[in-house]
Parts: sequence; C-alpha cells; structure tokens
Amino acid sequence: MSGPMKPSTERALRIVLPISSVVLLLAIWSVYVRTAEVSALVLPPPEAIVRAFIKLLGDPKVWHHAWVTVIETMTGFVLAVVSGVLLGTLMAKVRVIEWALNPMVIALQVVPKIALAPLFILWFGFGLESKIVISLVIAFFPVFANTHIAMKSVDPGDREVFESMRASPLKTFLLLEMPSALPVVLTGMEVAIVLAIIGAVVGEFIGGNEGLGYLTVVKLQQLDVAQLFGVVLLLTLIGLAMYMMVVGLRRLLVPWHHATGAPL
Repeated sequence: MSGPMKPSTERALRIVLPISSVVLLLAIWSVYVRTAEVSALVLPPPEAIVRAFIKLLGDPKVWHHAWVTVIETMTGFVLAVVSGVLLGTLMAKVRVIEWALNPMVIALQVVPKIALAPLFILWFGFGLESKIVISLVIAFFPVFANTHIAMKSVDPGDREVFESMRASPLKTFLLLEMPSALPVVLTGMEVAIVLAIIGAVVGEFIGGNEGLGYLTVVKLQQLDVAQLFGVVLLLTLIGLAMYMMVVGLRRLLVPWHHATGAPL
C-alpha cells in the first residue's frame, strides 16, 4: 500500500488535473462539432467562442451591462446576508418570534422564487430595483437557514461556561455564539452569492433593458450564438470571482476552521 502523497505532488496534481480536464473537454468539443458537422447556430467550436469573447471584452457597452449585473447581484447579496443573519439570529434566540414567524418562513421557502419574478417586476418596475429584490429573495434563505441552525447548535457546555462566568448576553453573543456560528453562516453565504447572480440574470431575462442577462436575450434574437456563449462565459467568470471573494472572506474571518482551505 502506497504511503501518503507528498505535499508538492498533491499541489501539482490539484493544478494540473483541472487544467487537463478542461483542455480534454474543449478538444472533444472541437472534434465533435467538426466530425458531426454541427451547425455553428447550434454549437459553435470553442475557438469561435474565444474569438467572440475577446471581441466582447473590447466593447464598452458590454462592460456597462456587466457593471449593471454586478451592482444588482452584490446589492441583493448584501441585503440577503444582513436580513438573513438578523432574522436567523432573532428566531434562534427568541422562541416567541420563532413560533410566530416559522410557518410563514417555511411557506415562503417552498414557493418557487423564480415564479415570483414577474410579480416583482410588476411591483418594482423594469429598473435595477426589481432585479435587486429578485436577487435578495433568492439569496436570502441559505443565509437565514444556516444562521438559524448554527445559532441553535452552539455547544451547551460552552454556554454553561459563559453562564458560570456571568458573561452578559452581548459578550456571550460576540465571544461564543457568533464565532461558533460563523463557519456555517459563511457556507450559506457561499451558496447565496451563486443564487444572487442567478436572481439578477433571471430578472434581466424577464424584464430588463440592460445587464448581461438582457444581453444574452439580444444575442439570441440576433442568432449570434458564439457571442451568446461569450456572454455566458463572462457571466461565469464574474460569478466565479464573486464566489472566490466569499471564500476569501471565510479564510479571513475563520482561518482556524477545519473547512478553510479545503478543496472546493
């Protein structure tokens, strides 16, 4: 039986294997569309998408659409984090509020939020506000649910230690409850940032006149499939950057946690 892998070998494999997988996928894609004679209106070859993507990056209008989507996503995400953490903490610590709001929260959680998007556009208009609300609503529940369960799962023995030391509720919250809950809350935030960008793009699909979601609809109507893939690629890179931002926040806030630095 072989021994443990050397750290240097493991680091090299974690870099080489993902790159190799992507290169292999692109090679298969390129060979397939040529040998099967797939129309470029259905599935362009990877090199055509790369050329379209580079062309998109040189268009200032594309950066305007990207900036609109980033604003909608980040605003909705921040509002989801603030409201989710506050409500999750409040319901975990005050039973009366939990009893009163829990049925309503569960009912809202099971509703397909995408189905509510047309209503939000009807209520808040076709501007940024409706997209922010859609992003907020979709991203809210992972943060809320993780905060709620994390606050209720603080070790009872640790609570007893703080009670024996006669720590105030504020000190108990700041020194025990929040640090204990933070890794789980940050996991909810990692999910929420992905859902936030989905919410913003869906809002732009349904009723937008700017943003990358709107741009994908325009490219589809123009049957410019290569640039449509290019817009999707740009959205993917923006989403990845936002996700890595939250991962970086985890490493900054809870460097001691065993999940920090684990493979994603």
